[in-house]
Amino acid sequence: MADKFDVVVIGAGAAGLMCAAEAGKRGRSVLVVDHGKKPGRKVLISGGGRCNFTNYDVAANNYVCRNPHFVKSALSQYTQWDFIAMVAKHEIAYEERDHGQLFCEDSAKDIVNMLLAECDQPTIEQRYRCDVHDIAKTETGFSLKLNTTTVECESLVIATGGLSMPKLGATPFGYQVAEQFGLKMVPTTAGLVPFTLHKEEKEAYAELSGIAIPAVVEAEDGTTFKENLLFTHRGLSGPVILQISSYWTPGQKVTVDLLPDLELADTLAAMREKHPNQSLKNSLSRLLPKRLIEVLIERGDIQDKPLKQFNPKEIAAMAAYFHQWQIAPNGTEGYRTAEVTLGGVDTDELSSKTMEAKQVPGLYFVGEVMDVSGWLGGYNFQWAWSSGFVAGQHV
Repeated sequence: MADKFDVVVIGAGAAGLMCAAEAGKRGRSVLVVDHGKKPGRKVLISGGGRCNFTNYDVAANNYVCRNPHFVKSALSQYTQWDFIAMVAKHEIAYEERDHGQLFCEDSAKDIVNMLLAECDQPTIEQRYRCDVHDIAKTETGFSLKLNTTTVECESLVIATGGLSMPKLGATPFGYQVAEQFGLKMVPTTAGLVPFTLHKEEKEAYAELSGIAIPAVVEAEDGTTFKENLLFTHRGLSGPVILQISSYWTPGQKVTVDLLPDLELADTLAAMREKHPNQSLKNSLSRLLPKRLIEVLIERGDIQDKPLKQFNPKEIAAMAAYFHQWQIAPNGTEGYRTAEVTLGGVDTDELSSKTMEAKQVPGLYFVGEVMDVSGWLGGYNFQWAWSSGFVAGQHV
């Protein structure tokens, strides 16, 4: 005999647990299954173990999706304020950091424990270390095998996430289910991920590893972010690089303003007036890390001589170099370190109001498995909460 449930949620992450809790509140019998040992593994390590669970300022333009309007309905049905209210109800202490980002004061465990408390309902069951296979459509919904037992349900929710961080158990399972039922896919790539550099540049900049500077970075499509840029042994990272990586495709360059808060031409002209014999290296080392200037001189990118020897044309060229420093990444560090997966189930296949597949009644997708990726700053978690909530109202 098969176990029967109203709803089966595959994936006990942020979106899956949110969906299960909401469905349970409606009196639905829910089974949550996961192939891992415990729930919320990605939540636990997020935000350096503090979980950047949402942002005070959430809008559709904080998301990357082929259909920029898709996210609007879910984000308006369940807002950041709704989630903040849940956090307050569970008396979880949190703090605001830059750009409206909200983090737990204590530990990301608080968020997982809150979700589990919300799921602590008589109609909700959880099973872990479950391999799901043989999913089939039936007259009344779906049947699937969990390890050796057969389970039947009316509604099936795929909350299996993307491919990022395979060490936490990420798999393409959700994409395979979508393809099994004929849903179109948007090709996947790593997002919110550090850049790697070509050999020569990697070797030149490797010794700058650990140096961070504020910068504005622009992708070829015109998208810009202003945050810290970090040099690493492999290339470039830091919040500004993670953000721009979601708008970069292989072969493209990115343009970096290394001195976003001043006009270098004016600053150098003023310095030349005051200290004409001061070297360019010493002048620029007041504005940027000395080691970076030394590397640029060693590479022959800039020429070191006293300021008085630079004519206005050379100063203008120097300013253009630092305000429009161009770099062509070799690639990214890939899914191993990526915070999200770009692409996934094509949102044109789903209802933006309910997350149900338009052509497969009873089949729902929530969270990162679909072609919705948020910026760094709590936006991906907000998408998990919002998409999980709206699906939970309809399953």
